[in-house]
Amino acid sequence: MPTQAQKPRPQPRGTGPLSTRPGSVWWALAFVLLLGLAQLYYLAPAGRPLPYSEFKALVKKGAVAEVTIGDQLIRGSLKTTAASDPATPAQFTTTRVEDAKLTEELEAQQVKFTGEAVSRWLPEILGWVIPLVFFVALWGFLFRRMGSAEGGLMSFARSRAKIYADDEVKVRFSDVAGVEEAEDELKEIVDFLKNPKKYTSLGGRIPKGALLVGPPGTGKTLLARAVAGEAGVPFFSLSGSEFVEMFVGVGAARIRDLFQQAEAKAPCIVFIDELDALGKTRVQSAIGGHEEREQTLNQLLAEMDGFDSRKGVIIMAATNRPEVLDPALLRPGRFDRQILVDKPDVKGREAILRIHAKGVKTAPHVDLKVVAARTAGFAGADLANLVNEAALLAARSDKAAVDSKDFEAAIDRLVAGLEKKRVMSPREREIVAYHESGHAIVASLLPGLDPVHKISIVQRGFGALGYTLQLPLEDRYLMTRGDLLSQLAVLLAGRSAEEIALGEISTGAQNDLQRASDIARAMVTEFGMSDVLGAVSYDGHKRARFLDLPIAQERGLYAEETARKIDAEVTRIVTEAHQTARRVLSEKRDTLEDVTRRLLQIEVMEGGELRQMLGAGDATAIPAPSAAPPLRAQ
Repeated sequence: MPTQAQKPRPQPRGTGPLSTRPGSVWWALAFVLLLGLAQLYYLAPAGRPLPYSEFKALVKKGAVAEVTIGDQLIRGSLKTTAASDPATPAQFTTTRVEDAKLTEELEAQQVKFTGEAVSRWLPEILGWVIPLVFFVALWGFLFRRMGSAEGGLMSFARSRAKIYADDEVKVRFSDVAGVEEAEDELKEIVDFLKNPKKYTSLGGRIPKGALLVGPPGTGKTLLARAVAGEAGVPFFSLSGSEFVEMFVGVGAARIRDLFQQAEAKAPCIVFIDELDALGKTRVQSAIGGHEEREQTLNQLLAEMDGFDSRKGVIIMAATNRPEVLDPALLRPGRFDRQILVDKPDVKGREAILRIHAKGVKTAPHVDLKVVAARTAGFAGADLANLVNEAALLAARSDKAAVDSKDFEAAIDRLVAGLEKKRVMSPREREIVAYHESGHAIVASLLPGLDPVHKISIVQRGFGALGYTLQLPLEDRYLMTRGDLLSQLAVLLAGRSAEEIALGEISTGAQNDLQRASDIARAMVTEFGMSDVLGAVSYDGHKRARFLDLPIAQERGLYAEETARKIDAEVTRIVTEAHQTARRVLSEKRDTLEDVTRRLLQIEVMEGGELRQMLGAGDATAIPAPSAAPPLRAQ
């Protein structure tokens, strides 16, 4: 079962051409700076600038020696006598003003003057070269970024798989527990990756793909990493949703790129998590389908067909919805093996708890066997969360180690929800106490049921005003009709207790009624447990195999008369279960009052105290409602 192994550090990816030549940017900036300095040097006017009026006054005084008249500026020098004045510069520059008499005044003062055709090539070049260089540099930067390995508009077709080197995957089979059957199946793949000639020399062909199927949290991803860690090969990890994009053809291109990278690093393992996001069944619809997802799936099928398994590349995938996968994925030659990774049994849960408890300080008296027995139905991720919650609760109480009470509190928190500190009115507390007492008494007296472990009238979770916790003594895989009828009686016992003790019913039995109706309808339509309708399945919809999701009820392929018979049988079964619960509670009316008063006093009652109040011989006093041989696996 999965443990919280250290997350492998991904290989560093390419950072693009710019980052490999950081000096190129500084050279470009230096070039632009030199051009600016050249412009300042060559285009800066020589001499001190003078107003045009002062220049005319100097001309009239005869202080100007010579001038050069340009298109926009007039440059000149003063005579020695005028230049000896420190306030007057020897060289001067003034802005040219349209003055028709200027040449006449210069001739009158015998000032030497010449014209100048100023070359404007440098400012013109600087005027368009600098923007051009800037835009070219910006375009090159963006182009390299778009084509870099970091992703962008030019690299969206590349595979986004995280690649772990052969020495970076630290997970081993010793870090996995509770799934021994799946481990045995995968050890053959590890042996092939280590010794491929052992199989190919005899003409054998290793399976191309292995599909890990199971409920959420059972350790499918961790098992794939353990295979890579044991084999010591590179590990490609990505999710099925990473292939599907808004642009048609992108997913197919990523599939091609993924297989090209895998062939280059063979032998290796390619792991696709949540395969159902990519491999859903292709359907023909008048309004069209998801073209991009179907093209991506077609490309995956083609790549797996044309893939040579002798190269040592193993394709592994995981899903918890195998019923929605396209049949073409599961045929031989693609995902040859479907490996079930189911929830662990009591021994597996104990092994998982021991792995997770290695990093937690536990008290010496903590018995993980007891904790494993009280966590039936927990997956590996649930058990890891249980150990963590127990450690947090112990730390909150400033304890030096995690003890049994912390594990008990953690189980209650995960099963029933977070405890609420709200105050109910005395009337509502009494109703809840009678309700939970009814559940507990009937669950303790009818046969074929799990023993009551705890009764509480403390609010927990979302809308739970109280709860009765039953913990199995062993893992069960079959249920008889008598077991189901007993469960129905327990579900309806809370409402029956309210009717007997208070003469009134409340809304607290809403969830009980819903669950009882579902069980009764399943008995009639799925399990063939109705004598009227016989051993026929009327279930017209496909259930999710591993996900506990609400599915919209669809009418099966049967007539209206059959539908009326089904409704009548469901009503009859529920009514008989209700009568059984009322009969048990009526016979134990005094015990019902005693348990209720005790709950109102202490709020939480252990199962041992309840059994003492019922008496040693009461557990077998009530006969079973009915009995039938096992019909199905849970």
